[in-house]
Amino acid sequence: MTSRTSRSSRNDDDTPIAETPSGAAPTAHGAPTAHTRSAAYRDLRAELAALTTEAFRPELSEIDRLPTLEIAKIMNGEDATVPSAVAAQLPRIAAAIDDTAARMSRGGRLVYAGAGTAGRLGILDASECPPTFNTDPSEVVGLIAGGPSAMVTSIEGAEDSKELAAADLDGLGLTADDVVVGISASGRTPYAIGAVEHARAHGALTIGLSCNADSALAAAADHGIEIVVGPELLTGSTRLKAGTAQKLVLNMLSTITMIRLGKTYGNLMVDVRASNDKLRARSRHIVALATGAPDDQIEAALSAADGEVKTAILIILADVDAATATRLLTKAGGHLRSAINSADA
Repeated sequence: MTSRTSRSSRNDDDTPIAETPSGAAPTAHGAPTAHTRSAAYRDLRAELAALTTEAFRPELSEIDRLPTLEIAKIMNGEDATVPSAVAAQLPRIAAAIDDTAARMSRGGRLVYAGAGTAGRLGILDASECPPTFNTDPSEVVGLIAGGPSAMVTSIEGAEDSKELAAADLDGLGLTADDVVVGISASGRTPYAIGAVEHARAHGALTIGLSCNADSALAAAADHGIEIVVGPELLTGSTRLKAGTAQKLVLNMLSTITMIRLGKTYGNLMVDVRASNDKLRARSRHIVALATGAPDDQIEAALSAADGEVKTAILIILADVDAATATRLLTKAGGHLRSAINSADA
């Protein structure tokens, strides 16, 4: 049974910090005694106190008395330290990306799993992939403890359940070709750890993204990525530096994986889904940048390609018809550069 914790007493990644904590022994009537609650609070408090992301900064204890501009300068300075913390983990990030691309090239999916802010960041990254890279919504998926309503409302106890994470993954029909990324600033959130453990037991590739060193989440995963950004401006508010760090890493995981999968041509989004006027204009701009062709040739190629940017570029650069361009792209596994080289051979 998961613990019940109040909405007002949790950290940004939804780890519990008050109310009935996990591990409090129930009485014969089912409710924990004051003594067992006190002991469990003491243990949990000690656990949280050991986390870098929970550390108190006495030098900022009177930040509320500073002028607004001064607070903004301090906060901006804090944010500036995040990229260097990410840089320290680049070899681990790159290794995780290469393994992710290999799984996805075999038809696997990229699945993010987290609670609170971490879960919301995963869903945000997943939701941006279809319009940017023309992926199916089922290819990159975000799971949040408590389900979709947890995007805006804290769902009590959901983050405490490893079993809930396993059930959510089973609902996706998890396979050994999939990649599951557990996200947790603290690195101790049961939902994220449970997702990684369940996925690994089923042969899926696992990545643990946290912001504390020597985290349980990183230890549970095939690839442990720990971006240690230090204590937050507001004690325990991991939507700040930790959230920024997680967003940067998720940007890398999805974007570079898509580059490896041939979803770009150079730095052009040639798999962009033109679903509105802005994106249709961008499609024409991308074809122009890739080919240098005049507008009338671009319009003709896009029309023949049924709006597919990759196909239109290949029609122009290889001087082939749409059917041949489609065949060349299919043979090249969707990699435009390889298709161009094949046409020139």
